[in-house]
Amino acid sequence: MSNNKMTNWRWWMCGLLFVATTVNYLDRQVLSLTAKEFIYPDFHWTDSNYGDITAYFSIFYAFCMLFAGKFVDWMGTKKGYLWAIGIWSGAACLHAACAVGTQYIHGLESLEAMRALENGSDIAIAVASTGVWMFLVCRAILALGEAGNFPAAIKVTAEYFPKKDRAYATSIFNSGASVGALSAPFIIPPLAAAFGWEWAFIIIGALGFIWMGFFVKWYEKPEKSHKVNQAELEYISQDNTDEPVAATTEASEEKQVSIWKSFTYKQTWAFITGKFFTDGIWMFFLFWAPAYFQDVYGYKASSGTGMMLIMTLYLIVTVVSIYACKLPTYYVDKKGMEPYAGRMKSMFFYALLPLLCLLAQPLGGYSAWLPAIIIGLVGAGHQSWSANLFSAIGDMFPKSAIATVTGVGGMAGGIGSFLINMYSGQLFDYADLKGSEFTFLGFEGKPAGYMIVFCVCAVAYILAWSIMKTLVPKYKKIEL
Repeated sequence: MSNNKMTNWRWWMCGLLFVATTVNYLDRQVLSLTAKEFIYPDFHWTDSNYGDITAYFSIFYAFCMLFAGKFVDWMGTKKGYLWAIGIWSGAACLHAACAVGTQYIHGLESLEAMRALENGSDIAIAVASTGVWMFLVCRAILALGEAGNFPAAIKVTAEYFPKKDRAYATSIFNSGASVGALSAPFIIPPLAAAFGWEWAFIIIGALGFIWMGFFVKWYEKPEKSHKVNQAELEYISQDNTDEPVAATTEASEEKQVSIWKSFTYKQTWAFITGKFFTDGIWMFFLFWAPAYFQDVYGYKASSGTGMMLIMTLYLIVTVVSIYACKLPTYYVDKKGMEPYAGRMKSMFFYALLPLLCLLAQPLGGYSAWLPAIIIGLVGAGHQSWSANLFSAIGDMFPKSAIATVTGVGGMAGGIGSFLINMYSGQLFDYADLKGSEFTFLGFEGKPAGYMIVFCVCAVAYILAWSIMKTLVPKYKKIEL
């Protein structure tokens, strides 16, 4: 290796990915943090209406993910990422027009008149339905853009980090999801309360356009970046043991795998399994945690306690997941394990954390803070799991196929998210309607509904890990 002091531009790129992911999740959180308190009354929504919106966002996201990865591989990392964040930022701002559009369609003179409609009346039901469709259009466009974030980010990570560092780098940029969710309760409800929920969408959505300017200026592939010296380039390329760094040609980078060809590999199916069973768990807590604390404990998202509960939850997710993601590096560097074996051993530990979901509702009888802590630990397990799951793709597939396979797995995760969000909304409305007649493990009404979903969350990761280990028991690199 060169004697020159190594630059650290790869960590600046990781920081840029972190910011993009933070903005990504802020855009997603605007709806969940304004829905129950601000948007439900305006559109006369029920939990089923909200569940349908979150569910169909997931299925839109799933469909777009199938092609987003291939688009990023085809367009190139820089252009692909810029297209993605430009589309989702514009879509985030577009949500603000839903109320005006619904008023216009139904001939209502103002938002106050729409809000004053009698719940259950024909016009209120029609307004609710129109509002759902308006939001679904915006969520579909949002999904189209956001689907490109993780394929592009994973591709940048594979370009800038050696295998042994990828899970840790991924955990850092992926923690942007937690930081976005962590900061959202202190930003979004106050914005909505002060200026209206529409401005919360506009202001948060505009952040993505600012990020685009930095990405245009800073990003180049490491071998082309003047910010990366030879020592850092050699460190980044240390896995290329069969050939010198300079021998990596554009032709080898251009050799890609088709979407349909990717389905012929067991490694792809292992990734699909890991995403299908677990992405929905994270999305459920992302979309429903504010509603959970309001429905079960009476704390609105805009209240001081409501903000602190959500903040505590995501602070635990952020801090614990970053440190937990060092496990694979420990197994590789200290125990001499190859990266895949180290990842799978670590992921088994992460899969045990969601079992704590079984205690969230029982302990919630003592204090709402205990479920917040437990959900935070479960979320930390998911983020650590997710970082290593993404990194496993970089280990086994060539760089030119990473975004494509990531997109295929993201599609599976979106389908899982669709199912859990749609049926959760229907379950909560049904449980609320039945009240004390609906029971599960000693809980009644909506708390019983949440307990059912928590049980599903608890076992999902162990099931996914078992199937993945069966499909790919040992490391095997794909050669195109």
